[in-house]
Amino acid sequence: MLGRAAINANLAKLKQKNVGQKMGDRKNMFVHSVYFWLKPDLTEEQRAKFWESVRSLTTIESVRQGFVGPPASTDRPIIDRSYSCALIVIFDDDAGHDAYQVHPVHEKFREECGAFWSKILIYDAVN
Repeated sequence: MLGRAAINANLAKLKQKNVGQKMGDRKNMFVHSVYFWLKPDLTEEQRAKFWESVRSLTTIESVRQGFVGPPASTDRPIIDRSYSCALIVIFDDDAGHDAYQVHPVHEKFREECGAFWSKILIYDAVN
């Protein structure tokens, strides 16, 4: 887990890189959105392992921004809250995404946690 100083240093680097840019202004941005449905019979230990491991994916060097969380409590007919976890990671471009896919942290996550979900959906978008 990154310490506060390392997190602040990473945030400072990102802010410098993106000064004056809104997300929509960035060229060739690649958004990788992943939705997991965890198996209902997982132990607390397995659930904890999953959440720790999925959060580790946001630390991969090519990830510019990352988010991990459960569904929000919003309740409208159009909203799907059936998933267990959303992972959204943003890259500068396709190359950043490609590097992420073969990164050892990503490989370890798939190997150690792949049996924990019953369903996964992935949506990739580019700007």
